[in-house]
Amino acid sequence: MSERIPAAEPAASVVPTAPGAVPVLGHLPRMRHFLDFLTTLPAHGDLVTLRVGPAEVVVACTAQLGHEILRRGEDFDKGGQFFERAKEVVGNSLTTCRHEEHRRQRRLVQPAFHKQRLVDYARHMTAEIAGMSAGWQPDTTVDVTAETMTVVAKILARTMFQRAARTPGELRQVLEDIDTLVAVAAKRMVLPAALARLPTPDNRRYHAASRRLRTLIATAATEGRAAGDDAADLLSVLLAARDGQTGLSDTEIVDQLLLFQIAGIDTTATALAWALWLIGTRPDVERQLHAEVDAVLSGGPATHEHLPRLIYTRQVAVETLRRYPPVWILTRTAMTDTVLGGYRIPAGATIVISPYLVHQRPDLYPAPAHFDPGRWEEDRDLPAGAYLPFGHGARRCIGEHFAMTELTLALASITARWRLRPTPTLTERPPRPRLAASLRPPSLPMLLTRRTPG
Repeated sequence: MSERIPAAEPAASVVPTAPGAVPVLGHLPRMRHFLDFLTTLPAHGDLVTLRVGPAEVVVACTAQLGHEILRRGEDFDKGGQFFERAKEVVGNSLTTCRHEEHRRQRRLVQPAFHKQRLVDYARHMTAEIAGMSAGWQPDTTVDVTAETMTVVAKILARTMFQRAARTPGELRQVLEDIDTLVAVAAKRMVLPAALARLPTPDNRRYHAASRRLRTLIATAATEGRAAGDDAADLLSVLLAARDGQTGLSDTEIVDQLLLFQIAGIDTTATALAWALWLIGTRPDVERQLHAEVDAVLSGGPATHEHLPRLIYTRQVAVETLRRYPPVWILTRTAMTDTVLGGYRIPAGATIVISPYLVHQRPDLYPAPAHFDPGRWEEDRDLPAGAYLPFGHGARRCIGEHFAMTELTLALASITARWRLRPTPTLTERPPRPRLAASLRPPSLPMLLTRRTPG
C-alpha cells in the first residue's frame, strides 16, 4: 500500500535543502565535482533537496529510502524530463516504460535471458574475449577503456544478431555513436525542453547518432525476420515473443534491441575497464585472482562451465560494481502527493537514488574507498537497497546475469594470460570518472606483461 497523506492529517515535514546553493544556478557550481558533493549529502538528512538551476530534485541518502522508492512503483514511477530525454533514443522500452506497461514488456523479453540462453551467449563471450587477448602483444601499452568497449560491442553483435559487425568501420561507428549518446545524454537530462530542441552541435551529433543506431538495429531486425530461423540470439527470442495472441511490435523490438545495445555495451565495458585498473593497482588482489584462475582454468579460456568455481573472480566483479557502479544515478517521479521518510513529497517531484552515494556510506561498507573483494567472502547482512548496481525491485536490470557472466569470464580469461599495470602517469594521477549517463573511466593506458599459468 502506498503511503499517501490523508486530508485531515497535519502536513509532514518539508525536505531540507542542501547548503551552498546560489541564486539562479542553485547547486550547479558545486556539481563540478558531483561525486564528491553527493557523498556529503547524508550529513544533511536522509532526504535532501538539490536545486539544479530553476528545478529541484530530492535525493534519497539511505539504503532504506532507496529501497522504499524502488518498491513503491505505482507511487514513484519512471517519468518526467529525465525519461522523456531517454525515450528520444530507446523509445518506450523496458528502462523507460511506465509501471503499468512494464510487467507486459518484461514478460515478453524475459525468455531472452533464460539460463539456457546464457549458456549459448557465454560461448560467444569466451570466443571474443580470447580473440582480444590473443591480439595483445607483451611489453606494450593498451588503453583498456577502448579495448573493453570494442570486445563488449563484438559480444553484443554476436549475442543480439548472431553475426559480427559487417566491417571494422561499422563497429567503430557504433562505438562512436554510443559514446556520443552516453556523453551528451547526461547534459540533456538537465536542459530545459526549449534548449534541448535547439540545433546546437551537441544536439545535432546526438540526434544523428541516434538515427544511425536505430537504422542499424531496424535493418538487422528486418533481416532476422526475413530469415525466419530460430537462431540462438536475442533477436530471435524477441521475434518469437508472444503475450496471448500478440507479440512485440516491430517498433518495440527495435526499442528493446537499441536499449540492450547501448546499455549492454556501455555499462559492462565500463565495469570491466574499472576492474582491470583496480586489479592493476592491487598486487595482493591480483595474486589471489591468479591463484584461482590458474587452478580453475588449467591454462585454457574461461567458459560457462567454470563459473561456479570462479568464486574470487566474481567477488572482484561484485566489488568493482560497488566501487564504481556504471549506473550511478536512478530517477523516479512522484505520481501523487505522498510521504516518504516522514517528509512531504508533492506530485511531480523528481526523486534521485544514487547507487554511488549508497555504496560509499561507511556505515554500510567500512573504508568504502578501499577496493576490497574480500568483503564479499561471506553473505553480507546488508539492508535492502544497500547494493544497487542493477537497481532493485520489480525493475531490477533484466540483463544482470548476462552482465555478471560476461564480467566474470572476461576477468578470468584476461588475468590468466596477462598482468596489467597502470602506466606511471596513471599511477601518479589516479583516474577520475567521467560523469555521463554511466560512471565511465577516462582513457586507462596499461602496460602488458604476458604470464604463464602456475
